[in-house]
Amino acid sequence: MTTAELTKWIKDQAREMGFDGCGISRAQRLNEEALRLEQWLALGRHGQMNYMADRGEMRTDPRMVMPEAESVISVLYNYYPSVKIMNPDTYAISKYAYGRDYHDVIREKLYALVDTIKQKIPDLQSRVCVDSAPILEKAWAARSGLGWIGKNSLLLTKKGSYFFLGEILVDQVLEYDEPMADLCGKCRQCIKACPTGAIVGPWELDATRCISYLTIELKDESIPDNLAGKYTDWIYGCDICQDACPYNRKATPHTEKAFEPRPALLEMTKDDWHNLTEEKYAALFKKSAVKRAKYAGLKRNIEFHKKQNG
Repeated sequence: MTTAELTKWIKDQAREMGFDGCGISRAQRLNEEALRLEQWLALGRHGQMNYMADRGEMRTDPRMVMPEAESVISVLYNYYPSVKIMNPDTYAISKYAYGRDYHDVIREKLYALVDTIKQKIPDLQSRVCVDSAPILEKAWAARSGLGWIGKNSLLLTKKGSYFFLGEILVDQVLEYDEPMADLCGKCRQCIKACPTGAIVGPWELDATRCISYLTIELKDESIPDNLAGKYTDWIYGCDICQDACPYNRKATPHTEKAFEPRPALLEMTKDDWHNLTEEKYAALFKKSAVKRAKYAGLKRNIEFHKKQNG
């Protein structure tokens, strides 16, 4: 099997496993991204996400994660829901956290893809990454032609941005894809939509103002008072800049049962959230990404809105 045939076969297998896109790029240092990361950290825009400052060189060179790496296989997996939390008398949770924790779902699928590749290359050396290893996932997806980095710093495609990303580092030289052109043009809808001004300019995100950061990564006992009235109802994550993006008008619902919202979640009212017990929280979010905020963090987020509403 030639390099071209192997590359096509890997992409075909990825599509058969349900991935919505598969692109491949050469494993090498990301020089431009390394400079931007350094500048972003120097401005303190990572807030309490100290892990972003740790192993910085490793984040920008996958060969420091896996020395044998020759190629980065990047994949997309749709998570745009057909059923959304629409009740006006409830709080908002980011769509990516409706169902089972995506880390587990995507990781299982990537390991299955690795097992399939090993049918052709039994001695394959690989490493699966799903938002856990120090890998700049969006940069690799863009490098492999799966989309481009939008002005909100997320990966955009012609079908929107509601996709999980994952990577497999492999020790095989493959054919590499060309990056896509930036198709944002003069659009600034995501920048205009952000209620806290977290997108301080095109491709410039101040995470310390981002609602996702405030509701998940911020570990303080309370959310800063100066943000009172700036945003409403979001208690875990945020989809505002994504919903504002014109490309997400073309988003189509996923077909992954694991990502379907749990019935109990759809039925929650604000009163239910106000009275959320730790036992109810554990049952409602078993094997869920929401566990990242922990019970105390979620209650803090709820109390922030409850206080505003009197």
